[in-house]
Amino acid sequence: MKLGIIGGSGLYNIDSLEKIESIKIETPFGNPSGEFIYGKIGKTELYFLPRHGKGHTILPSEINHKANVYGMKKLGVTNILSISAVGSLREELAPKDIVIVDQYIDRTKQNLKHTFFGNGIVGHIPFSDPTCTEFNAFVFKQAQATISEIYSSEKNIPKVVGKGTYLNMEGPAFSTRAESMLYKSWGLDIIGMTSLAEAKLAREAGICYSVSAMVTDYDCWHQDHENVSVEMVIETMKANVKAAKLIIEKVANNFNLLERNCTCKNTSKNAVMTAPECIPKEIKEKLSIILGTKFTTK
Repeated sequence: MKLGIIGGSGLYNIDSLEKIESIKIETPFGNPSGEFIYGKIGKTELYFLPRHGKGHTILPSEINHKANVYGMKKLGVTNILSISAVGSLREELAPKDIVIVDQYIDRTKQNLKHTFFGNGIVGHIPFSDPTCTEFNAFVFKQAQATISEIYSSEKNIPKVVGKGTYLNMEGPAFSTRAESMLYKSWGLDIIGMTSLAEAKLAREAGICYSVSAMVTDYDCWHQDHENVSVEMVIETMKANVKAAKLIIEKVANNFNLLERNCTCKNTSKNAVMTAPECIPKEIKEKLSIILGTKFTTK
């Protein structure tokens, strides 16, 4: 098994990587966010990609998620751990807390950009549990251990929450107060701009996906806290980056203990509705890496 890491705001490198090499991947869906950084942590092979590009040059809605996930699949990645900066929609989820996401609400306008299907091939994946339950449990355990180590001498230890619902908004502007209050009234947990597309595409590609959502702010619903701003997000994210890097290191060092008994890798096997003979040749070629040899051109 191979581990892929998609870094979010503030996370543009992994200090503990050894034997570092940059790999440029070409995909039929265009360019990924940048070159994939290959290295090892212990015995685990790891591929790292900052989703917003080097120097944070790509807007959330501009991210080519298809190319990013396709690139991971092409490199043989079996598990993707995503790091994501999010706002909290709950009083009890404070900045520096971590949520291992298990559900999503989609408020984007990008659905056709968040699937490999279309253009002559129709497929429908099961998505009731959008992240990998098995991988989530593993990441949760590593995150808990990391936070306990980092904050062992402090009174106010950030929480690691094993499940939560992520509202994926469009961006790039942060929420209006009315929107923030609405999402809070729905009983949701956190809000962000990027993770849902990765979860959908990873599922279609048969990759186990888990996201460690790092809380940076209270969005703008909380009357006792400042409205969310870039400066606020960056300052809190700096504190979160240390934890994120150590979580990645711990996940990598214990990756050999993870057994892949979930159904993620087989999700697309029975998802395609289109008769094989009706699928255009170029689409078969495009998706051969994603869907496997069953759909390769003869």
